[in-house]
Amino acid sequence: MNIAVYCGASVGNEPVYSENAQTLGTWIVENNHRLIYGGGKAGLMGVMADTVLAKGGSVIGVIPTFLQQRELAHPNLDELIVVETMAERKNQMLAAADVCIALPGGPGTLEEISEAISLARVGQNDSPCIFYDTNDYYHLLQDFFDKMVAANFLSANDRKKILFAHSIQEIEEFIAAYEPPQTRKY
Repeated sequence: MNIAVYCGASVGNEPVYSENAQTLGTWIVENNHRLIYGGGKAGLMGVMADTVLAKGGSVIGVIPTFLQQRELAHPNLDELIVVETMAERKNQMLAAADVCIALPGGPGTLEEISEAISLARVGQNDSPCIFYDTNDYYHLLQDFFDKMVAANFLSANDRKKILFAHSIQEIEEFIAAYEPPQTRKY
């Protein structure tokens, strides 16, 4: 499987963020999956790529030209796809993904996984969407998704298609049982 991982270009302020990136990277390799990610060498992106590469796994990065030109591209990937815009990066990553996982990150990470979730609701993404909720980083967002259900802006069935996981075992079980949401009708 191709596992698209969205994550920060920073490592955050707790060692557990990098530790869980390494755990996820190890799981990807041990299960003969491939990492699809943003192509950077900084932050959790670099931790993910370095972990997968060090363990003999396959890594494809997708990076826009303006970030590559700032010397942020990881130099040792199996493949680096260079695109013009962030939108193209997201489209390339999502098109290649069998699973979408968000580690902690900033607004870009949130935007990427949110788009994957939104596209699943309208029948344009069949991949499971997962927040690897390290250190309860996404706890408030989980509450917000639940509030969307309570306010009738998100169906309870669609909410069940979004996982906030605290372990690799939860992620594996969710992927194994996943069925894409039915295309939203108005």
